[in-house]
Formats: sequence, structure tokens, C-alpha cells
Amino acid sequence: MIFTKLRDRWRRLDVTVRDLPFALLITAVALVPAWHRHGTQVGDLMPTRDYDLLGVLVIVVECLPLALRRRWPIVSLALVCTGFAFDQLFGYHTVGGTALPIALISAGAYITVHRAATMVVTTGAFLALGVALDQLGPTDTLADYALLWLLLAAMWAVGSWIRRTRTAEEAARRHLAEATRAAERTRIARELHDVVTHHVTAMVVQAEAARYLTAVPDKLDETLTAVTGTGRQAITDLRHLLDLLNPGHGGELRALVAQTLRAGQPIELIEEGAASDDVLVYRVVQESLTNALKYDHGARTVVHVRNMISEVHVRISSDGSGSADASPGGSGRGLSGLRDRVESLGGTFSAGPAAEGGFVVTARVPAGATS
Repeated sequence: MIFTKLRDRWRRLDVTVRDLPFALLITAVALVPAWHRHGTQVGDLMPTRDYDLLGVLVIVVECLPLALRRRWPIVSLALVCTGFAFDQLFGYHTVGGTALPIALISAGAYITVHRAATMVVTTGAFLALGVALDQLGPTDTLADYALLWLLLAAMWAVGSWIRRTRTAEEAARRHLAEATRAAERTRIARELHDVVTHHVTAMVVQAEAARYLTAVPDKLDETLTAVTGTGRQAITDLRHLLDLLNPGHGGELRALVAQTLRAGQPIELIEEGAASDDVLVYRVVQESLTNALKYDHGARTVVHVRNMISEVHVRISSDGSGSADASPGGSGRGLSGLRDRVESLGGTFSAGPAAEGGFVVTARVPAGATS
């Protein structure tokens, strides 16, 4: 439980803060004096400069910008390349050179604009470094430089592959969500048609029969009462369906709990994390509280909603101390339909009697799946 809370808090931090420890680690490793002159070496130039304050500055410029590799990948790549160039030109050759392939992978994965221009400028900077090193003394052959460039280009390609894979997965999730919403709208339309057709037909038949019962007051009153009851039931069912279509209900959990509390159901609401406006989360709580009112009326009920970055955990439990006197019966399709909706979006759902008595509904809903 504690680990989960810490993980959720960590994920809520800005991405730069989450990338900073890794950048600090690479920087610290590169600053270890024993590892000086054991890093990447371009060309045949031997180390010519002792480890000094300038070397520390070069390592900081070369490694620390990795903290920006996801927030500002172009800036991160530019700074790392600059630090790497001075590392080679001054002959430090520190292990901080490992920051360059990491920055290239990150750039390939996270740069969204000017990708071609970034590749051209980076290649130009590599060629300029090769020319500068050649002016300082004997260097590698052209084939050696070409091989190194291919290795660095491969790092960019790895990042690009990661980007394409991530984009494809996001597109697949969006497609699934859209297909699920379309299927849900179709289902609601069918239910709306069934509700209206059934109730209105019944009201017409009952009203028509009332015309012939004017001489029998008791029967007439009974028939008109049935018409009124059918109309009220139609309104209730229509409101239930319209709740499914109203995206604004997601953030009204407290109002829902207050409404159920006024109906005589003692409820404790526990919310962790930022309040969710997810429609499906609302529907899970709504249907669970409806069942509690019907089948465990007056029992202590706990609604626990835990909002995390990638998903929302919901648990609604009643202790079984209430009664089912208020139950008007039902089709039993509410929880079954919720199970289908939750699982179709990649979540999990369970509902059943608790070992200690009462009833428990739990659901894990992917965050934002139906908001």
C-alpha cells in the first residue's frame, strides 16, 4: 500500500524532476577521478589535459541536460553534443560521453517538430568536430568516422522506433475507446427505444381502457393509478439512460453520495488523489449505491475511490446490516452491463457477497477512458 502511494506520487511529479536522478547519476559517475580518461575517444588524439575545474564544467554540460531529455529533447541534445565536443577537443575523454547516445535515443523518441532539421544539424556538428580534431593532430580514418556516425544514427533510429511504437499503441487505444463509445451509444439507443415503446404503449392501453370504466369508480381509479405509475417509471428509466449520456456527471460523486445519504443510506466517501471526472467511475459508484439502496437499505456503506495517473480503483461495500424491503426488483443487468463496459476498456470488475457479510463491488478503470 505504501509502495503504491509512493509510486503514484512519483508519477505525478513533473517529468523533468523524474529524469533528474538519472542525469545526476551519470554526472556523478563521470566525475569520479579514477575513471577519468576511460571514456569515449574520437580520433587518435591522446588525452592532453589534466582533470581540472574546466573538466568538471564540461562533464556537467555533457551529462546534466539529460534531465531535460523528455521535456525539451532538442535543448538536451544540443547541450549534450556541446559538452561532448569539448570533452573530445580538450582531450578529457570522460565516461560522460555515454550521455550522447542516451540523448540521441531520447531525441528520436520525443522530438515532435523539426526532426529532419535536427538530424541535419547534428550530422553537421559531427562533421565539424571531425574536421576540428583533424586540425589538432592525427585522427581516425574516414571509414572509422563513418562507422561512428552510423552507430550514433542507429541510436536516433532506436528512439524513432520507440516513438512509432508508442504512437501506434496510443492510436490503438483511441480506436478501442471510440469503438466502445460507439457501441455504448448504440446500446443506449436500443434501451431508450425499448423504454419509450414499452411504457408509452402501456400508458396508451391503460388510458384507452379507462374510457370504458367511468361507471366503475374503483376500477377507474385503479387504472388511472396504473397510468400514473407507468409514467413515473418511464421518467425514472429515461433519467437513468440520460445519466449515461451526460458527460458532466463524472465529477459529481459527492453529490451522488449526498443524494443516497438523504435516502437513508449511511455512507462514508474516501477519495485519494485528484478527483476523477470519469463517467464510467461515476456509473460504477451510482449502480453500486442503487443496489445497496435496494438490497441492503440502511446498511453502512463505504465508497473508496483511489485516483492514480494511469487508472482509477473503486471499491463500494455494504456490511449486510440493512434490509431489502425497499427493493422494487430489477432486471439484474446493471452490474453485468458495467462489467462489460469496464472490461471492454481494459479494466477489471467484480461484484459479489463479502466473506464477512454484505456486498462488495470493485473496479479498476483506465484513467480517462470515458471522460
